Amino acid sequence: MNIELILNIAQMILAVLLIAAIMIQASGAGLGAAFGGGGNVYRTKRGAEKKIFQLTILFAILFFGIGLANVLI
Repeated sequence: MNIELILNIAQMILAVLLIAAIMIQASGAGLGAAFGGGGNVYRTKRGAEKKIFQLTILFAILFFGIGLANVLI
């Protein structure tokens, strides 16, 4: 297998993971506002919500890095 194919497959997998992580966050944020919850109240991320947020950042960095590597190779 050549390196371009491996990078393309890795980028597709990361794209799906990144979309899933973003959708999980979006559904959690919209749920409180849907029932009249204070959407403007500042609160810190804790527990699983914080881990998903950190994973989203990691997936985005990896996706960008693999995309850049794919262009340069």
